Amino acid sequence: MSQCIPMPTVDVKQGDRRWWVLGIVVAAQFIFVVDAFIVNVAIPSIRADLHATTGAIQGVIVIYQIAFATLIITGGRLGDILGPKPVFLAGLLGFTAASLWCGLAHSGGELVTARAVQGAAAALMIPQVLATIHLLFRDAERGRAFGIYGFTLGFGAAVGFGLGGWLVALDLGNLGWRTIFFVNVPIGLVLLGAAAWLTPAMPGKAGTRLDLIGAVILLLALLCLIAPLLLGAELGWAPWLFAVMAAGLPLLVFMWPLERWVERRNGLPLVHLDLLQDRSFVIGLLAVFFLTFANISFYLVMTLYMQLGLGFSPLQSGAAVLPLAIAFAIVSRLAGPRAQRRGTIALLEGCGIQIMGLAILGAAAATGSSPGTTAFAMLLVVFGIGQAMVMAPLYGLVLTKVPPAHAGSGGGVMMTVQQIGNGSGVAVVGTLYYAVQTTYSARAALVAALAILAVAVAMTASFVRALGPTRH
Repeated sequence: MSQCIPMPTVDVKQGDRRWWVLGIVVAAQFIFVVDAFIVNVAIPSIRADLHATTGAIQGVIVIYQIAFATLIITGGRLGDILGPKPVFLAGLLGFTAASLWCGLAHSGGELVTARAVQGAAAALMIPQVLATIHLLFRDAERGRAFGIYGFTLGFGAAVGFGLGGWLVALDLGNLGWRTIFFVNVPIGLVLLGAAAWLTPAMPGKAGTRLDLIGAVILLLALLCLIAPLLLGAELGWAPWLFAVMAAGLPLLVFMWPLERWVERRNGLPLVHLDLLQDRSFVIGLLAVFFLTFANISFYLVMTLYMQLGLGFSPLQSGAAVLPLAIAFAIVSRLAGPRAQRRGTIALLEGCGIQIMGLAILGAAAATGSSPGTTAFAMLLVVFGIGQAMVMAPLYGLVLTKVPPAHAGSGGGVMMTVQQIGNGSGVAVVGTLYYAVQTTYSARAALVAALAILAVAVAMTASFVRALGPTRH
């Protein structure tokens, strides 16, 4: 059995600061999510200004996600060992510095490198957000805290699409696309100061070392599994990509005996393996996978359809997503407490509303109508409401299975599953959309993509139902 040393309790005198600390860490989460999306609409400007190659442009988008996804479990475990506060501060400092570097980049290759550093820094920072919530809040308060956390996920995605177009269009100080990165610098510095001052000490495990062998093997395994998912469409799904993915599987399987060996030597394994023997935790991870499969891929498909199918400009596309973002923000604030009262029934209702929203969008496309920006925005809102009802409560439900001593590692595992779900969704749904659009039309492509998304949401509901009427 792994050592399960309880985390020291946070000083009661710090209790009044908890909500300020929550605001700080979810603000950091917010800028991370925004940066995952904001680059997309600025790509034409970046390519023209830096004379970047197609490969470099693909790297600007993908390397950020790859660096984050492959290192996040290690980042989470470092938080368990050293304590969430110092690792969060280090990650936030690195993220802020890398954002400045991105804005100052003079070539496509330099920008790709800076984005890799930005993603790696986020892998230190983001697991501490979940760990901090897990350690500072209990019972009903945790539901409220996860509601705020869930708001940042959906709202950040929607804002990222809109904000990128607006910043590029405004061209502040003739900086063009560089403002999408420079805007992170003052925000990051303010958050650094606030976090250093307000965040209470949450000691880790003194004298414990990181499982470096496990970290390297897990990095290679996830790199083999995730990178082909994110690069596959751009590389035409070359056969060697599947060989790379196949090579990642035995590496991932090898982690199990390796981590057991670390446990037997009284070390701290990178992943708390007892969690993976917890049936409800594994079912929760499967629900997270299918929910995130339908998350980023939904926004991708909507962006493609709005700009290529309906002829919307980037600014119009951003405006169309704004009501969804507002609805998500409002509903997320209510979703956590509601799930506390109703249990998994509340999540199942949210899945039903998501499927209804997808059906409405599909019906509108199938009828051949071409709605304007306002009308299309209203169609998107239904899906956003359902998504907000599920996202934060599901994450909170999964993390209740994680012992406090392994909050960072457990959060890292969940975020890794989230990234694999995101990558798989983009790969499958994006490829399907382009294939159907080329053969038939943008409307047919949208209907086909929405059907796949509906199946993914239905799978989410099936795994949530398997968890039973849990109240967390």
